[in-house]
Amino acid sequence: MEQHHLGKNEFSIVKRAKSFEHAGRGLWVFISGTHNAWIHLIILTVALLLGIYFDITNTEWMLVVLAGGFVLTAEAFNTAIEIDIDLTSPEYHPYARDTKDVAAGAVCISALTALIIGLCIFAPHVLGILK
Repeated sequence: MEQHHLGKNEFSIVKRAKSFEHAGRGLWVFISGTHNAWIHLIILTVALLLGIYFDITNTEWMLVVLAGGFVLTAEAFNTAIEIDIDLTSPEYHPYARDTKDVAAGAVCISALTALIIGLCIFAPHVLGILK
């Protein structure tokens, strides 16, 4: 085993704390600069409030949280890809456009999945009120 790599791979509390600092900065960049994230967070907040109001089951809570996290994660990856493409391909290029569009499509897939989960959970409760 080569020893010159050992120093880089040693566990360090300071390095772990720094990684959380970087992640926190990334979350701030994401939340403060991505308007679609605000929309997703508002919709997630509505879903959470509906969950409290309708007293949904633990399994339903897990699905709501998982779906919301799925959408936010997809949006965060989309944002990271857009930032990178803007840096590496400042001039128009069809592949850059395709990359951005595919990443946005992934967000759309996640949002539609979350919508279906939300409808499966909340539609029976809402229809019960309307009867």
